[in-house]
Amino acid sequence: MSPTRGRFIALEGIDGCGKSTQARLLAERLGAVVTFEPGATPLGASLRGLVLSRDAAPVDPRAEALLMAADRAQHVADVIEPALQAGRWVVSDRYSASTLAYQGFGRGLGRDELARLVGWATGGLVPDLTVLLDLPVAEAAARRGAGGDDRMESEGTAFLRRVADGFLALAAEGAERWAVVDASGPVETVAAAVWTAVEAMSGPGGPP
Repeated sequence: MSPTRGRFIALEGIDGCGKSTQARLLAERLGAVVTFEPGATPLGASLRGLVLSRDAAPVDPRAEALLMAADRAQHVADVIEPALQAGRWVVSDRYSASTLAYQGFGRGLGRDELARLVGWATGGLVPDLTVLLDLPVAEAAARRGAGGDDRMESEGTAFLRRVADGFLALAAEGAERWAVVDASGPVETVAAAVWTAVEAMSGPGGPP
């Protein structure tokens, strides 16, 4: 018998909100595959440098969206889909909502066009649950500290506020597949709230 298909959970939010930490903690509790975007594949690592390095040449917003889509297509093909088909749960630090928030709300590109691009790049794969770690832009910047900002993080407060507002708008539009978690508390408190959202999504029997 083939294994039951796994579940897919994405953690989203602006940089500094704690996604990487919460993705790791959740994956450990679930016994899930933990991954991230951009850069989880060899191709993706190269694309990440092109998009995020402050020393790289300027990137047009449309080119930026296409590079992110290429990273995600390879990520789905190499990491996410094989794990799901094998019956594993997958937790990803960022996924398709980041494109809509950063390149859509942040850069001002058309959301309908971006949604079609994302759908094509992923083969229509959407998370069973997207958890938004909501944190004020100023607090996220303080957590990141000085000197560590990549090109996206260094775009300025107005850009990051558009992105943060965009994530909240996406969560409101897709409420049945989203959970918004206050990320301002201690790591353990946030982790407990994330787990509650996963339990609610899992239905009878709960997580594995």
